[in-house]
Amino acid sequence: MSCPHLSGIAALLKSAHPDWSPAAIKSAIMTTADLVNLDGKPIVDERLLPADILAAGAGHVNPSRASDPGLVYDIQPDDYIPYLCGLGYTDRDITHIVQRKVKCSEVQSIPEAQLNYPSFSIIFGPQTQTYTTTITNVGPATSSYTVSVTPPPGVDITVSPSTIIFTKAKTDSNIHSELYQNKQSSIHDFD
Repeated sequence: MSCPHLSGIAALLKSAHPDWSPAAIKSAIMTTADLVNLDGKPIVDERLLPADILAAGAGHVNPSRASDPGLVYDIQPDDYIPYLCGLGYTDRDITHIVQRKVKCSEVQSIPEAQLNYPSFSIIFGPQTQTYTTTITNVGPATSSYTVSVTPPPGVDITVSPSTIIFTKAKTDSNIHSELYQNKQSSIHDFD
């Protein structure tokens, strides 16, 4: 039943914010979801055990908060072209998808991790994983946000800047995140 509920919530958000893209609506839904139930207890899985990240996803949808998220991760359709080129689609395939001529030889391909999504997954190796994302202020013109991160066990995360200050509405700011595996890591930890 999640699809009809989320479709309805997305329609309500589009009605309240007609200028938001589908990606901004998805971001608002994901980044404002509740990670605990109404009693303040962890979300549980089908076995009534605390749900890991793969079972809980972004959490329980909170439509009221999604209507006023403050910040969103946005992405435009053309931002997918370098990703599609990187997947090995032909120029002809991508031209059909985007309805205009594309030459992958003229595009710097990107991996999925470089798409501006509100979440990402990583495969750790010996190197630190670095990501840059762009957030858009959809809250008050003058606003300030402080970054707070609770890393999963076995992962250390550094985010900069630690405070983002906006002086105008609908402006962007970049966030740089570095993630690395520490000695307590387990490849089976999803919490």
